Amino acid sequence: MRKQKGFSLIELLIVVAIILIIAAIAIPNLLRARIAANEAGAASSIRTINTAEVSFTSTYPATGYSASLAVLGDPGNLCPPGPPTNTNACLIDNVLALGIKSGYTYTYTPTAGGGGINTGYQLSADPTTAGQTGVRSFCSFEDAVVRAQVGALAGTCPNTIPPLQ
Repeated sequence: MRKQKGFSLIELLIVVAIILIIAAIAIPNLLRARIAANEAGAASSIRTINTAEVSFTSTYPATGYSASLAVLGDPGNLCPPGPPTNTNACLIDNVLALGIKSGYTYTYTPTAGGGGINTGYQLSADPTTAGQTGVRSFCSFEDAVVRAQVGALAGTCPNTIPPLQ
C-alpha cells in the first residue's frame, strides 16, 4: 500500500465547516462590540464639546457660546503657532469639529440672545447608519447633561429625554 500524503476532501470540508460556524458566532458579537464602542465614543464626544463650550464662553464672554462646532476646533489650521481666537478656539480636534466622528453625525445649534451673544446651544449626535454604527442617539444643552434615547434625534433634543446613566 502506498502512504497517503495530505488531507482528504472530507477532512478539508469539516475544517471549513468548523471555521464557518465559529465565524457565524463571532461576527455578531464583533458588530455589537463596535456599536458599543461607537456609542461610548459619541457620549464622550458630547461631554468633550460641553467642556469646550464652558471654556469658550468663559474665555470669550462677549461672544457667549460658539457659533458652530468648527469654531471650537481649528478650521484654519493655525494652532499652535498662533493664539486661539473666538473664531479658531483650538478646544476640540478637527475631526470632531467637522461634525462626523466614529460613526456618529453631530448637529450643533446655538441659541442667539440679545446683542449678538449666544446664550445657549443644542447639541445632538445621531448614528450615521442607524443599527450599524449605533443604536442610541445622544444630546445635550448648555446645562451639560448628556441625554440618550434609542432612535434618531435628527438634530433635535427634547427636554423630556432622561439623562445618560
